[in-house]
Amino acid sequence: ALQNSLGGEIFVPKIPSYRITDVATAIAPTATHEIVGIRPGEKLHEEMITSSDSYNTVDIGKYYAILPVQPVDIRDQYLANGAAMVEPGFTYNSGTNPEFLAVDQLTELIDLQC
Repeated sequence: ALQNSLGGEIFVPKIPSYRITDVATAIAPTATHEIVGIRPGEKLHEEMITSSDSYNTVDIGKYYAILPVQPVDIRDQYLANGAAMVEPGFTYNSGTNPEFLAVDQLTELIDLQC
């Protein structure tokens, strides 16, 4: 983000999502998991880019960049460097993310951190 920043952008990395139940399985595969349901105020998915942000969002490969409304020349610079505007109404959230980590991938990540 620091290397690509032109000023005022918000960078959103394209990273895989995962389910908390898969993390629990990766940590303790033989443990019993009790499903207690959603608690008040709990979210199922994080929305990283809202549909209202889509009008100022470009796809730059490994990241999305939400551009500031002004100055317009920042958008022009991104587009000149190969970025593409996302479709109006585009959203990016953990529920619609096409890439989810599997339990074995989570286990590997947890093992690397320990």
